[in-house]
Amino acid sequence: MNEELAPVYRLTGVHKVFPENKGPVRILEDISFTVRAGESVAIVGASGCGKTTLLQMMAGLDTPSGGEIFFRGSNLQHLDWDAKSKLRNEGIGFVFQFHHLLPEFTTVENVALPAMIRGERKSSALDRALRALERTGINRQAHQPVSTLSGGERQLTSIARAISLEPEVILADEPTGDLDPENGERVADLLIHQSRNLQCTLLVVTHNHHLAQKMDRILTIRSGAIHEETHV
Repeated sequence: MNEELAPVYRLTGVHKVFPENKGPVRILEDISFTVRAGESVAIVGASGCGKTTLLQMMAGLDTPSGGEIFFRGSNLQHLDWDAKSKLRNEGIGFVFQFHHLLPEFTTVENVALPAMIRGERKSSALDRALRALERTGINRQAHQPVSTLSGGERQLTSIARAISLEPEVILADEPTGDLDPENGERVADLLIHQSRNLQCTLLVVTHNHHLAQKMDRILTIRSGAIHEETHV
């Protein structure tokens, strides 16, 4: 098999059950699919259907109630928390709907954090972060406190943070959900453009129909099950 077609993710029979006072609630049923290197995949579905839960399980931030999730050939359920954290830092970039930026730091310092967590010297991490900010087009705001940035600028900063270590995979949870249509379109286009530049895999949970249509594949969660959609 060619390297570019190698599976990055393989999910088999994944399900998720949440305990409730009135009895367990099953939100995901027998989720099975493969994501190959370099693909862009949208995961869509109604609110509360389990999209974000699925993405968190694929990141190793949550654990399925059953089934298996393999990332780069490693079964996530067989890894301890430290191993999962190392795997995330080395191979996964995150973009969240609400940014998760630290207000006490500047824009460039926020972007540099993953590299510093990895153990890079601060000067090297900041240089890397500046290059990432240049790619997202907001390097002029590099030394501003993130509290002074607009919503669109904060999301562009989170994209810069996600791509700063040139990850194998970008996981994005509703990256345009908190933005107006104009900024949402800008962020969506930049996210896709940067993932293609890095030749990395992109998985996006989204309600944004236009963003989903720009992806290679669309997976819909409906009644707890996953369905492959074709582009119109």
